[in-house]
Amino acid sequence: METSNDHDVVVIGGGNAGLCAALSARQAGASVLVLERAPRHLRGGNSRHTRNFRCAHAAPTEQLTESYPVEEFLGDLNRVTENQGDPDLSRLLITRSAGCPEWMRQFGVRFQSSLRGTLHLSRTNLFFLGGGKALMNSYYAAAERAGIHVAYDADVTAIDVVDGSCRSITAHIGGTPMQIRARAIVLAAGGFEANIEWLREAWGDAADNFVIRGTPYNTGTILRLMLDAGAESVGDSRACHAVAVDARAPQFDGGIVTRLDSLPFGIVVNKHAERFYDEGEDAWPKRYAIWGRLVAAQPDQIAYSIVDAKASGTFMPSVFPVIAAGSVGELAAKLGLPADRLEATVASFNQAVRPGVFNHAVLDDCRTDGLSPAKSHWAQRIDTPPFWGYPLRPGITFTYLGLKVNDSGRVFMKGGIPADNVYAAGEIMAGNVLRKGYVAGIGMTIGTVFGRIAGESAGRHAAR
Repeated sequence: METSNDHDVVVIGGGNAGLCAALSARQAGASVLVLERAPRHLRGGNSRHTRNFRCAHAAPTEQLTESYPVEEFLGDLNRVTENQGDPDLSRLLITRSAGCPEWMRQFGVRFQSSLRGTLHLSRTNLFFLGGGKALMNSYYAAAERAGIHVAYDADVTAIDVVDGSCRSITAHIGGTPMQIRARAIVLAAGGFEANIEWLREAWGDAADNFVIRGTPYNTGTILRLMLDAGAESVGDSRACHAVAVDARAPQFDGGIVTRLDSLPFGIVVNKHAERFYDEGEDAWPKRYAIWGRLVAAQPDQIAYSIVDAKASGTFMPSVFPVIAAGSVGELAAKLGLPADRLEATVASFNQAVRPGVFNHAVLDDCRTDGLSPAKSHWAQRIDTPPFWGYPLRPGITFTYLGLKVNDSGRVFMKGGIPADNVYAAGEIMAGNVLRKGYVAGIGMTIGTVFGRIAGESAGRHAAR
């Protein structure tokens, strides 16, 4: 087995969190090696599929409207997580988010104003010009200029941790086994969402019907190695960022384009053509990420979004063609639903709709009365052909079970003792902040902020 001792800091994972850590460690004066499990053309993990990140800002900017104070951001996060995240790390995350755009720009990252759509994020979220792949290409180009080494097709198979100190990493790089030593390591290899067997441990047979929105390389290998080595865990194995995606999506790497945003503007039914949740409960950025779990709880993990012609132009359509029909009964037949039940569900919904002023951009006063479950906002009669339907599956973005860290990104070992030289960033530690719920863009915020923190900390440790 070949041995490498040439690097101060080794970063495991080549997505947003990993590259932010690598660049920050390099800024701290450390020599850095990034181990990316994917081949070069698929580098970047789930970050390839992203569009934006959420950040606090005190005043309008060229791309962000109005202001988004730290306290408001924290309030939004605490509401969706029901105050279950670590309060100190949550505040640290949000406070540090304000300085990220300037830091990112120095590495060639460019931004654009948000486009029209159902998420309405022009005030809270900064969008990447060219999307997540352009973001990652900018970071990789900056890493090359800075002399950061990147090994692709690098599959880490062992992490030797003794008394909280990493002594070496074993990796197969392009098929060649290597033992790698470093003064500090940063774990940024994502969650276990692409590991169907692990998902099955948490969800049972339902996991076989899940769609994995991101990379197939996030199988939780690094997380499992560290838990086996005595690292302290945080979060629940069933907790995750999961949205409703088009059921016709590929099993892996479907990304954003398979997500369905039509749900608030019609009704959602299960395979028995029955509604099961309030489609208009709250603004879409605060509620879209609950729908994966809701669909997962339905029979056969399948559901259907039903809208009519009045919803045209209010949401971004799926990359797959809409299923359209001239009547509700005809649409039911095309979707494989019982026609009589869907017609009855739509009729009951229509009867319960109360007049209001429809406005898809705000929490309007269009609601139902006497219906269970109710629809709190954006309730309009479904009565104008053509009628549209989309089949839905639960689409998992990333899992929340992860490694517990402190405010320097250092991983805790059992007994509450911080590891000597092991740090973590991104999805592998997101459970410190996200025990449940989600607000749009915060996954990238966690990766960027804690990537910088972990990289800085690892770089300082290596310099001692």
